[in-house]
Amino acid sequence: MPEQNAYVILGAYGGIGAELARRLAAKGARLMLVGRDEPRLAALAADLGATYAVADATNSAQVEASIAQAVETFGGIYGIANCFGSLLLKPAHLTTDEEFESTLAINLKSAFAVARAAGRLIKTGGSVVFVSSAAARLGMANHEAIAAAKAGIQGLALAAAASYAPRNLRFNCVAPGLTQTPLTARITGNETVAKGSLALHALGRFGEAADVASAIEFLLDPRQHWITGQILGVDGGLATVRGRSGG
Repeated sequence: MPEQNAYVILGAYGGIGAELARRLAAKGARLMLVGRDEPRLAALAADLGATYAVADATNSAQVEASIAQAVETFGGIYGIANCFGSLLLKPAHLTTDEEFESTLAINLKSAFAVARAAGRLIKTGGSVVFVSSAAARLGMANHEAIAAAKAGIQGLALAAAASYAPRNLRFNCVAPGLTQTPLTARITGNETVAKGSLALHALGRFGEAADVASAIEFLLDPRQHWITGQILGVDGGLATVRGRSGG
């Protein structure tokens, strides 16, 4: 089907989103790039020969409209990757209502808008991939808000996978560990904090955008049509393997 090579990437100019866009474009995919910053979107779209739509992650109507625009532009789409995300590291007692609501809106609300739009607009099979976090599975200090949002994304993916399986519309998550992107620069760039975090990753390094993007690319691929309802840890062992105690 022609639309099997058409995809929407939300949060397209972030570290992971941009890497995914480059990978899919290199394979000849038709792309709708979505984000809030139009100049950055336009530059990336021009570089990749893609189309773009401006949407705020916290605005469900805009998120859904961007996906509808892709369906109209391409005559249908096969896959959606929601790379919208944020990072808030605070204990619950120091987190304001506004910070908590913003964290939920950027991460979980955007994912729900994507699921709803996919359910309405993708009728003949496809793949939706969300970005969760190892923090949704592993209790980590000062992660209450972001862990709640990311765990919600996992629950959403599992429920949607069940709801839309009769339509062959697949829902999966990747759950990264600490990945070096502009979003995490204040952590990976702090030598003391980075050293402590690195010790928790059994493979002895932080993730790269390519590590996560390649996993999303795999789950989006029509050849993986028998994979749904899965949470794929791309975390250097963070959530499941004891970290290194020495060299």
